[in-house]
Amino acid sequence: MSARPKLSRVDALDRQIIAALRANGRATYADLGRQVGLSASAVHERVGKLEATGVIVGYHAVVDPSAVGLGVTALIGIHPTDTADDNELADALAELVEVESCYRVAGDESFIVKVRVATVDDLERALGRLRRIPGVARTRTTVVLSTRFEGRPNTGEIT
Repeated sequence: MSARPKLSRVDALDRQIIAALRANGRATYADLGRQVGLSASAVHERVGKLEATGVIVGYHAVVDPSAVGLGVTALIGIHPTDTADDNELADALAELVEVESCYRVAGDESFIVKVRVATVDDLERALGRLRRIPGVARTRTTVVLSTRFEGRPNTGEIT
């Protein structure tokens, strides 16, 4: 894998562009330019640099999980065995289609994963598969009752 060049710094205009793209990833360069006070070509150049340096790593559609039949969300803490290899454990977690996000964390748990499934019965089956992964000693599951907000754009600006 080739190393990406490092961006010397992300300035205030870059942060405005990033915020605008996080709010609307389908915005045109002209739209972005109007929002930040630059020409479309200047925005295009800045976005290209942000992509080339790995600041912007992709674009995706945000989907309502319940609209696609995934009405149950759970956060699952993974307590490893003493001999567990974190990389192997993370690779095995990535194989579970129910796992939407995986975070390496400090504390008793090594990982916290966010799981989305259709029903509580599906959650029980997913937990069974997760617990059979070599290196998993035990789990702690928190079922999400409601989501107040998620995926909130944050560009590092404190206002």
